[in-house]
Amino acid sequence: MSWIKINEATYQFDDGDGRFFLLTGSVYALLVDSGMNVNNAAELARELTSLPLKLFNTHTDWDHTGSNDEFDEIMLNPAELVNYGRPHCSDRIVPVYDGDIIDIGGRPLKAIALPGHTPGSTALLDVGSGMLFSGDPIQDGNIYMFGPMRNMAAYILSLKRLLRSAGLISAVYPCHGSCPVAPSLIEKLIEGAEKTERGEIFPVPFRTADGRSVSAYAAGAATFLLDR
Repeated sequence: MSWIKINEATYQFDDGDGRFFLLTGSVYALLVDSGMNVNNAAELARELTSLPLKLFNTHTDWDHTGSNDEFDEIMLNPAELVNYGRPHCSDRIVPVYDGDIIDIGGRPLKAIALPGHTPGSTALLDVGSGMLFSGDPIQDGNIYMFGPMRNMAAYILSLKRLLRSAGLISAVYPCHGSCPVAPSLIEKLIEGAEKTERGEIFPVPFRTADGRSVSAYAAGAATFLLDR
């Protein structure tokens, strides 16, 4: 497990089961998610930068929040608090809403809400470069859509909305699957999700890492995991 350099101001860390990102600007550095198999993402970031460090969660599934306790403040979409397993955390939350700009110093990052995978799933678009840090909704691996608070219809509508801005995206940097992936994956995911919803894809049994039995819908661009 180590840092991978994407460019002079962007790095990714693969922790074995997922990845998180470090973005640097002229004022401070931003971690996009904090990993699963590490609990010292802030310490790891110090290997690369001495800038003041902040954290943004694309969403709060447990595999994205492994180092959250290192931070006094956590930026996220407030709709995600219903999914956050840490009680009494509201005094630590810095709300980020759809369309908000996080400027880390000469590097504006636009928040784009993508509800469906979780209620508050939110991507960050690096406005200058077109790099989209998507969290989980846009990837070519297994997309978890089972359990409470996940909704395929909302997911499809989120991607259709994002598709209207696909021309602004140069590449997508997800936390799972291949990285990066092309923006053309968005349209393919919509097609696959709609086929899944219409019952056009035959599911096969799938057991998750925590032993849960779900159904896997291989939709070409990705595999959707549902509990039906």
